[in-house]
Amino acid sequence: MTSSVVDYENLMTTSFSDANNSRPASGVLPRWKRKQLEQSKSQNENLGNAQLVVGASKMDSSKQSNAQNSTSGCRFIPNRASMDIDRCSHSFRASESLDESTLSSDDEAKAAHLSNEILGTDEATSHRILSFKDKAPAPKGDTVNNLKVLYSASGYSSKSSNASKLVNRVIPSAPARILDAPDILDDYYVNLLSWSDTNVLAVALSQTVYLWNAASGDIQELCSYEDSNSDTYVSSVSWVQEGGAHLAIGTSEGNTQLWDVQAQKLLRTMDGHSGRVGSLSWNRHILSSGGRDAVVVNHDVRVARHNVASLTHHTQEICGLSWSPDGTTLASGSNDNLLCIWDATTSSSSRPRFSLTDHQAAVRALAWSPHERNLLASGGGTADRTIKFWNTQTGSLLNSIDTGSQVCALQWNPHEKEILSSHGFAQNQLSLWKYPTMAKIKDLTGHESRVLHMASSPDGCTVVSAAADETLRFWDVFAAPESKSTGKRGAPDRIGSSKGKISRTMHIR
Repeated sequence: MTSSVVDYENLMTTSFSDANNSRPASGVLPRWKRKQLEQSKSQNENLGNAQLVVGASKMDSSKQSNAQNSTSGCRFIPNRASMDIDRCSHSFRASESLDESTLSSDDEAKAAHLSNEILGTDEATSHRILSFKDKAPAPKGDTVNNLKVLYSASGYSSKSSNASKLVNRVIPSAPARILDAPDILDDYYVNLLSWSDTNVLAVALSQTVYLWNAASGDIQELCSYEDSNSDTYVSSVSWVQEGGAHLAIGTSEGNTQLWDVQAQKLLRTMDGHSGRVGSLSWNRHILSSGGRDAVVVNHDVRVARHNVASLTHHTQEICGLSWSPDGTTLASGSNDNLLCIWDATTSSSSRPRFSLTDHQAAVRALAWSPHERNLLASGGGTADRTIKFWNTQTGSLLNSIDTGSQVCALQWNPHEKEILSSHGFAQNQLSLWKYPTMAKIKDLTGHESRVLHMASSPDGCTVVSAAADETLRFWDVFAAPESKSTGKRGAPDRIGSSKGKISRTMHIR
């Protein structure tokens, strides 16, 4: 009889959940159990009487302290508020009848369901059997996702966000100054603009060469061919690299002249071409000239026998010439769509280092990078419309970008890795690009005809453009470094009264 009573008591004890253990079970209990229940009951009554005098504020503070203590302890205490007690109890009781050795297909499904509920992997259930903390609150609408910001810095980010990060300066949309340049030739194969390191701009207008002092605004006529021959005109101008005391002038008669600007005196006339001289480029004492006769002539201006080399690889008019900054390489572009790379030591019988045939139109625009050695940018005409970048040491094409219109001239930013291009139909704009991504930063519009010529100021901040609409426009497009910039950022002090605003249009002569 005694063993039956003990089995009955054990059965009754294990058949109820923890929530019912606090209430006395029905039937005969041992004396020690009844005594334990009486003591527990008296303690609960005393505790309940003490809690009645505690205010609402005291209860809130105690809950917060309990929550902090539970999270800072060394045990994992389940959060009953986030659990469904009844459903959890049912799940556990249903699993007690499962025997791993005799699992049927239905029992296996029940076991899998129980496992999902314990781990919280079942999307259909909104609770876990053992939940130790509440779910994280949903983020607000303006919350920044740090991971998204981190991984959106690649090329997959939007164009608008990239455009806003291309430059950290303000680029004026309007020119800082406009000069009237009447009778400037509308010819793609001549080069009529050059800016010296002494801040004097040389402009060829038909048969006359004018000098405009950017610091004082004075205009001076250097030479004119109106009296000698009505058909003679100036086809190219180029300042000597250092000092700004000498100006080279190419004429339609095939002559290359050297002028002393301060004395306004013609020093010498050099031949070597049977057609007009459309392009000029200096390399210290060597002056290279390109003519309509498809010949590039290197003149040593120090000696009487000036012709030191005649380069004859092109088949049509030379319209672009440019020496590299280190003076070791000469680039020549022609109407035959060729871009040739010449060594400084090349003789008349030598061939170019590279003859590049990737352009599909005349190659006029040439610009060496001031940031990377052996990096050359070239621009093609109407049938090509591309800007190409070359490694002149290996002859490899690094990049090519289709601009959508004729490329007339190129200018590098000496302070940052940017390049400015001028174009023809249909917008006649100047376009600023970020190198090497070639993302367009800004378009500068205002010219009414194709922008044939560009030149940069000595400080590298201002670029002047000359177009067939007979105007010169000065753009504050390149900003000096912060440590060197003075006054309004992006506006050079040497421009004088033109700084930061458009002055009235004036004639250059």
